[in-house]
Amino acid sequence: MYCADCESIDDYFFEDTYFWVFVPTVESFGKIASLCGSLGLEAKQETSHCISCHIKKPKISHFLTSIMGALEMAELAGAKVTTTEQPQPPNLEQMARMTTLDVLVNRYKAKWLIDSVDKERYETWYQPIVCAQSSAEQPTIFAHEGLFRIRDETGSIVPPQLAFQLAESSDLLFSLDLVARRSAVENAAKSKLPGKLFINFNPSSIYDPAYCLRATAAAIHTLGMKPEDIVFEVTETHKASDLNHLKGILAFYRSAGFQVALDDIGSGWSGLNLLQRLRPDYVKIDMDLVRDIHRDDFKQNIVNSLIRIAKNTAIKVIAEGVETAEEAEWLHNANADYLQGYLFGKPQPVKQDLSKAAADNIEQSLQPLAKAAQR
Repeated sequence: MYCADCESIDDYFFEDTYFWVFVPTVESFGKIASLCGSLGLEAKQETSHCISCHIKKPKISHFLTSIMGALEMAELAGAKVTTTEQPQPPNLEQMARMTTLDVLVNRYKAKWLIDSVDKERYETWYQPIVCAQSSAEQPTIFAHEGLFRIRDETGSIVPPQLAFQLAESSDLLFSLDLVARRSAVENAAKSKLPGKLFINFNPSSIYDPAYCLRATAAAIHTLGMKPEDIVFEVTETHKASDLNHLKGILAFYRSAGFQVALDDIGSGWSGLNLLQRLRPDYVKIDMDLVRDIHRDDFKQNIVNSLIRIAKNTAIKVIAEGVETAEEAEWLHNANADYLQGYLFGKPQPVKQDLSKAAADNIEQSLQPLAKAAQR
C-alpha cells in the first residue's frame, strides 16, 4: 500500500490483542471497565487512568462497536490507545504508535479501504471540460478532471465522498489523497489525454507541502508533462479553518508553475471570501446554481455577479453540472469561459493503448509519488 504516516491495520490488531487505553477522566475509566465486565473480557487496572484488556480477534469488532456506544464522542477523541501482541506493557516503539480511540475504531472500519489500496482496486475516471462556445456534438476540449473511483472486495464502486470521509476519520487521508493523485497522473499519461489535467486535492491531507510538491513535480517532469498542464482543484474548502496554511500550500504549488482552481464557488457563504483571499487561476461555479439557470432570475443574478468578479481579477470561470443546451447557451452568453457536465460527457474510464514497456516506464516515473505516500 502507498501508505503515509499511518500503520497497516495489522500493526494494531492480532490474533490476541492487548489494548492499552489511557483515559482523561476516572469516569471514562469506569465506563470502559464496566463494558469489559459486561462483555466477559479480561481487563486490568494499570493506573488510575489506564486500563488494559485482552481480546481475541473474533471479538474485536464487537468490542470496538460497543465502546463507541459506551463513551461520548469527546471521550473517544480524548482517550489514547496502543496495542500489543503480548501481555507485557508496551515498549517505546509500541507507544510511538499510540493514537486516539476514535481513530483506532475508524481504522478498523477502514480495513476494506486499506485492502482495496493494497490490491489496487481503484482507478481514475475523466470528465471533459470544454470551451464555452462548444457545441455538444463537437466540443472543443480544454481539459479533463480526474475523478477517483475505488472498489470494495465485491468489485462495487464505493461513493468517493464516503471513502474519503472514512480515510479522514481513520487518519488515512494523506495516503488516499496521494494514491488518487498518482492514479490521475498515471492514467492520463497512459491514455495521452488532450488538454490540461485537473486533479482534486483536499488541503486537509497536506502535512508537508514542500515534500509533496517535490514528489509531484518530479513524477510529472519525468513523464514529460509540464507543470502548467496540471491544475490542482481544491475541494472541501468549507473545512479550511486555517486560511494562511491553505494559502501557503497553494503558494508552494504555484511557485513551481502549477495552476490552482477552487471548486463549488457559490455553494456556501465563504466562497467569495476564499475567492478574494486565494486568487485562484480558475473558479468552478457550483452545479446547484447552474441547474435550470436559463429560467431562474435569482440564480442568474448570482452567477452574473460571480463571473463579473472573476473577470475583474483575471480568473477563468468553469460552470459545473451543465446538462442541457439551454443552460450551456445562457452560460456562454454570460461569459463563462468553460463548461463541464453530462451534456458534454459523463465521467468514464479511458482506454490505454500503450506497449507494456511504455506502461512500465510510466509506472517507474511515478515512483516519487509512491515513495511520498510511503513516507
